[in-house]
Amino acid sequence: MTKQAYGRIAHRHVEVNGVRLHVAEQGEGPLVLLLHGFPESWYSWRHQFAPLAEAGYRVVAVDQRGFARSEQPESVDAYTLLHLVGDVTGLIGALGEERAVLVGHDWGAPVAWTTATLRPDLVRGVAGLSVPPLPTLGLPPLAQARERFGEGFYQIYFQRPGVADAELAQDPHATFRRMFYSGSGDRPRGSGPQAWVVGEGERLLDGVAEPERLPDWLSEADIEAFVADYAEHGERAFTGGLNWYRNIDRNNELLAGLAGRPVEVPALYVAGDQDMVAAVIPEDAMRVLLANLAPKLYRRVTLPGIGHWTQQESPAEVTDALLDFLRHLDG
Repeated sequence: MTKQAYGRIAHRHVEVNGVRLHVAEQGEGPLVLLLHGFPESWYSWRHQFAPLAEAGYRVVAVDQRGFARSEQPESVDAYTLLHLVGDVTGLIGALGEERAVLVGHDWGAPVAWTTATLRPDLVRGVAGLSVPPLPTLGLPPLAQARERFGEGFYQIYFQRPGVADAELAQDPHATFRRMFYSGSGDRPRGSGPQAWVVGEGERLLDGVAEPERLPDWLSEADIEAFVADYAEHGERAFTGGLNWYRNIDRNNELLAGLAGRPVEVPALYVAGDQDMVAAVIPEDAMRVLLANLAPKLYRRVTLPGIGHWTQQESPAEVTDALLDFLRHLDG
């Protein structure tokens, strides 16, 4: 399929590093590559395509390896950050480009930050949504998470082979509804953002409420779109994404020599003040991370009342921040 002009989103598959990746694209101009998180797909960027394309950019959102319409390698150790960075760098070339601006949300943010750190020659600028740059270039070791939050912390729960996989795939509609709602700024307010911890003897989603009604930013049609994206993998619909978590400690080993290395390209950080990440990374630590690891930070944007699903919950504000950052890069 050839690339089509802005007006509608074109879809195709590209083989990168031996893995078949689904991409959605729109527009002409400098490349802006959008990297989603868990459990999402290219569709989580649905609101950003047209405005960025209209502003003169080639917008490409990829289903990252293991997710949605992209291929799902069998081996757990095929999902390290080095593999994921390789996919991004390979995709830039496969798209016929020499450089890109990377925008990553949730897990897509560590991929974007790490790619910018390791291959600044390919990255004009980097925007992280929700997750800031981290000193390990990945996520903190599981031992630290276990010490702080216990065995029920979701990243620990995800390590059990096949368990979360089966629970999430049992009813994908309910999985997306409950995860999106519970992680959003529309969830019932308690004492602020909370880390996701599974109670003893509970299943993954037992403590995650089914919303009485979907929030205004999420429709039943949106849920159906995500379910359709994941349908081809059946019982393994979420296994590829879970395998990213199963490489957290391996990432720390592989990238140990680069720990603490800063991102040396212009950067943007956007997050909601109700994001669950705030429960894991306190504000004082966040300021230190951004100061030390993003020395060329152009701007930090905090979105009041917004939870974890940044660009879906607050599409206009995120798009405005991205356009402002792109104008800054273009001089």
